[in-house]
Amino acid sequence: MERMIIFCMLFFGSSMVLTAAPHKTVKYKQLLKTIERLETTVKDKDVELLHTPENPMDGCLFTAVTCFQKGTLKLQPENSQVNATFMQTVRVLRRFTLSNSGKQCESSCESYEKKNPKEFLKSFAKLIKKVIR
Repeated sequence: MERMIIFCMLFFGSSMVLTAAPHKTVKYKQLLKTIERLETTVKDKDVELLHTPENPMDGCLFTAVTCFQKGTLKLQPENSQVNATFMQTVRVLRRFTLSNSGKQCESSCESYEKKNPKEFLKSFAKLIKKVIR
């Protein structure tokens, strides 16, 4: 009887671990699609340039995501027809969280080069792809 209980506990524990990882991957892939959707509706001319983290160190991923989230607040819709969808998409990006590794990152958002909104979003997508791997 003890062996059966131990087996059930091990089986249940291992199945929980296996289902947790794919859920995060699905979440990140949905986020990636959201960023790509936003790329098609973002205003790219006559707008403020945004600090764009590129190739952050592994310990700086949390800081980079935070920079991207701050930058999304400055994005503008291409036209008034896409405004409602655009704002909803930006809200999705603002709610995204990445666990903090606890490491101190020496770079701040302001230390990154400024780029236009489309390049900003492409770099954000590249970062999410890095997180998925």
